[in-house]
Amino acid sequence: MDENLNFKADESESTGMLYPRDSETRDIKSLDGMWNFRADASPTRREGEVIPMPVPSSYNDITQEKSLRDFVGWAWYDKEFFVSHDWMTKRWVNGQPVMEHDGGHLPFEAEVNNVIHFGGENLVTVAVNNTLTPHTLPPGTIKYETNTNRSVKLYTTPKIYISDITIQTKIQNTDGVVNYTVVGSGTPGFISLEVEILDKSKSVVGRSTKLQDQIVVQNANFWWPYTMNPKSPGYLYLLKVTVKDTSNNVIDVYRQPFGIRTVSVTANQLLINGAPFYCHGVAKHEDSDIRGKGLDFPLIAKDFNMLKWLGVNCFRTSHYPYAEEIMDQADQQGIVVIDESPGVMEEMVRRDKNRPSVVMWSVANEPDSGSPLAAHYFKSVISHTKNLDMTRPVTFVANSDFENEKVGQYVDVLCINRYYAWYSDCGHTEVIQKQLTYDLTQWHQKYNKPIIITEYGADTIPGLHQEPSFVFTEEYQVDFLSEYHKVFDALKSQFLVGEMVWNFADFMTIQQITRVVGNKKGLLTRQRQPKMSGHLIRSRYQKLINNTFETTNSHYNRLFNDFTLK
Repeated sequence: MDENLNFKADESESTGMLYPRDSETRDIKSLDGMWNFRADASPTRREGEVIPMPVPSSYNDITQEKSLRDFVGWAWYDKEFFVSHDWMTKRWVNGQPVMEHDGGHLPFEAEVNNVIHFGGENLVTVAVNNTLTPHTLPPGTIKYETNTNRSVKLYTTPKIYISDITIQTKIQNTDGVVNYTVVGSGTPGFISLEVEILDKSKSVVGRSTKLQDQIVVQNANFWWPYTMNPKSPGYLYLLKVTVKDTSNNVIDVYRQPFGIRTVSVTANQLLINGAPFYCHGVAKHEDSDIRGKGLDFPLIAKDFNMLKWLGVNCFRTSHYPYAEEIMDQADQQGIVVIDESPGVMEEMVRRDKNRPSVVMWSVANEPDSGSPLAAHYFKSVISHTKNLDMTRPVTFVANSDFENEKVGQYVDVLCINRYYAWYSDCGHTEVIQKQLTYDLTQWHQKYNKPIIITEYGADTIPGLHQEPSFVFTEEYQVDFLSEYHKVFDALKSQFLVGEMVWNFADFMTIQQITRVVGNKKGLLTRQRQPKMSGHLIRSRYQKLINNTFETTNSHYNRLFNDFTLK
């Protein structure tokens, strides 16, 4: 390392928030486990029974109390913990307010050096409120399971530390071009820097000594969806950043995973690494029995096994950012993600900007995009998102009529939800082909952009059968989906670039007469067992996988003659 750099403190709110990772210079203490919990609707916020509550989890289904299952308002968590004296020399609540954060699903953090009792007992208290108003994120009146659904961690950094890394990649023939920026925080000081790119074998394939630079990885392994390159999907490199002081002592080390891949859009194609990508996917929810939306590693493993079993190569984070541990699996297993958030785009882009699995940002689900106010509002939101990240297309998910829609002009890909023969003409599957073909053709003629059907589905009670098919039976769900597939097969050679079933699995909702203990449109039950429709989709998607790999190989053989997918 031959260059001394001034590693200045960066106080900008736009600075990233690196995921807490162990390294030679960083320690992590998990605060997950049983916490003290109190749901409190009193004016003083100091009343109510204190009970044990697991973190992470949703409190709704933990107890047998109906009032807690349906509770809306302030809920309090606290937990005692200890911090070693060893942490005093590092950077890092005892009745003192540390921070506030609006909105759920995205991480937030605060420095707690000044309130920690090193070598003694500490008490952390978290208050959450799930009341939805026109001013909350998400806005409106939809009931979401709530609580501390993600992990709580206490971690250390050095006094001079790496606070953000941004990586953007391009492809030049068989080489990968990696552009990166490293941002420092903490005590300003002169440092030296070493940036290394490590491949899967931990061999160094590129290096630099600058805070911002371009590194070319020769004969790179590109990040591919597993359906486009089953031999080596989801290939990840590590950008290892080492900070040293002027005496060559290591100050901080951080390793950021990333993949080398590109995303682009034409009037009728979505391209990954220059090759056409067809999304055969699902919409999901973070939801399961007992834990609700709480982070659960066995569930994450099961879900990704079932995604592969179904042949899914793409999912949308409907309708909020998913846990980073879920996104990690998408990166590693080569599954494409449409990353969605109800307007909190800056925080989500900041968190997920280095993820190769994320190929598109979605700024909303089913807004009133036909409103006279919609054009101005979404033009600004979409423009801001593109300014945050110019390497990915931006979309929103529409359910409006093509004649009145006003926002599609600003997006790169049209994402549309349709429920012909369910919410309209219920039971009449014979209308699906005519109505859907006309609808999608009109959308494309109006905007000349590729289209993904991001939702279509019918509620189905597991084990309910009737022939001829009838709504809510497993037979009707199969008939319903099959009619949509006929339209998809006709249009995917023209402008349709994806189909996504609503939903991957049954999930819980509020009580209402249109739901039978939750939304039952899943291909799987809430316990992740397949319905008849799951087998139908598995058969369809496996055939699409075979066609996709043949097309991708043919595409690259034309470009590079004997070049094979890397």
